Amino acid sequence: MNSIGDYTLLSVLGEGGMGIVHLARHEPTGQRVALKVLRPQVVGDEEGRRRLEREVGSLQRVRSRWVAEIIDADPWGPVPYVVMRYVPGRSLHDEIAEEGPIAGRDLQWFARCLIDAVAAVHAGGVLHRDVKPSNVIMEGRTPVLIDFGLARVADDPRITHTGWLLGTPGYLPPEILRGEDASPASDVHSWAATVAFAATGRPPYGRGPSAAIMDRARRGEHDLAGIEAGLREVLDLALSPEPARRPTVAQLQEWFRDPALSLAAPEPVAVGAPWDDDQPPLTAPLAWRGGEPLDDDDDTEIDRTLLEGDPTLVEPQRESRVLRLRRTVLWLLLIVLTGAGFAAAPVPALAIVLTLATVLRGLSLAGTVHESRREARGPRWHDKPRLVIGTPWHLLRSLPSTVVLVLWAGGLALAAGLICYAVAATMTSTLFVCGAVLTVMLATGPGASRVRGPLRRLTTPPARRLGVWGFTAVMLAALVVFFVLRVSGHGTDWTPWDGSPFGNAF
Repeated sequence: MNSIGDYTLLSVLGEGGMGIVHLARHEPTGQRVALKVLRPQVVGDEEGRRRLEREVGSLQRVRSRWVAEIIDADPWGPVPYVVMRYVPGRSLHDEIAEEGPIAGRDLQWFARCLIDAVAAVHAGGVLHRDVKPSNVIMEGRTPVLIDFGLARVADDPRITHTGWLLGTPGYLPPEILRGEDASPASDVHSWAATVAFAATGRPPYGRGPSAAIMDRARRGEHDLAGIEAGLREVLDLALSPEPARRPTVAQLQEWFRDPALSLAAPEPVAVGAPWDDDQPPLTAPLAWRGGEPLDDDDDTEIDRTLLEGDPTLVEPQRESRVLRLRRTVLWLLLIVLTGAGFAAAPVPALAIVLTLATVLRGLSLAGTVHESRREARGPRWHDKPRLVIGTPWHLLRSLPSTVVLVLWAGGLALAAGLICYAVAATMTSTLFVCGAVLTVMLATGPGASRVRGPLRRLTTPPARRLGVWGFTAVMLAALVVFFVLRVSGHGTDWTPWDGSPFGNAF
């Protein structure tokens, strides 16, 4: 199947419970779109197709820069499909795996754009029902919500009882797990869980068996450690197991405009209470809103109003390439610093480098075991004490592989030294090259990921802020200059020997 209707299928973007998503091209215009081919179980019989037609008509009214709008649909064709705006970029899940957690102003921007996207969906009279990292596409550092409202299309007992729309454990709100109906508060919970993942790089309810994750969600045992205080308190409230205790979407939008506001939980609404005709619920059908279609420019006007006069809404510049460049500069300075240290005092420098490699590998192994344990059974109060107590044992466990890495790196450093000897390089130059090669090989050899990973985590925070990065780079460069001047003035210090063990070989 190479085409459907006016669309030519180019490639498969992904697959989910509702169907397969293709990258497609609209032949009359050449526009690239995301085309979701719906599974027969989702569409169902003629009644289901009529329902799909009605719901898609409602979903097409949603317009927002932070939402991948529905462009077209054919519920009655041999192959029913829904066409959405194609958003180039990676999912939040893939972005975090590649670039690490989002922090600072980027995190505030992400959380705010995502809640505005949820608000836009609710303004169209529907719920999203499936906010999660794989349904958020990152355009630079800006989130775009996809698949909004489609869960409602298949909200039929004949389908959901077959397990097609179970959702993703850890992002489904507790009331859905209890069999209750979804509400705007359900999307608030899923929004908070997604933001928590973006901020920490881990699901708020941990990993492991689905039953264990869902049990933690029902009991409200979420992990928000490492998130800045203000946002952490908001997420804690939004992840409440009781929907009535969560802030509303409007309250969250107001809080992002003014974080100094107190964000209290709304008053509980009695189940079965009649709706106020003047203020119908966000999940009400469009007919309850007077039957008037939404103006296509309404959401654009809202977005423009929010952006005007509020500098905190200015989108941060994408820093991924800049961040990598700054981190690379720090790495190069560390390599040069190590080479200069070897030229100034080779024996102490060698001892320091090997000790650091051993410690970093041991700490990395301890951290891996710690995270695996948390993923398997969730966070516990004794995780950190257990990590501290167990770290010496993991240092011992890592020693055999550390020895292999050191021998491999040392052999290549020795080979570099022999090449320098062959070309009649000076002792100072040879020691510099050996130290630099040893450092590079320790970060790239077998098992070096346990050295490279901790160093990456150490160099990334200063690289995020220009001032801190500049200060760090200047300090490293100053140390390089210090060692160069020391060698120029006093020669190489061969402590613990009185002189060079190589005699006049160089």
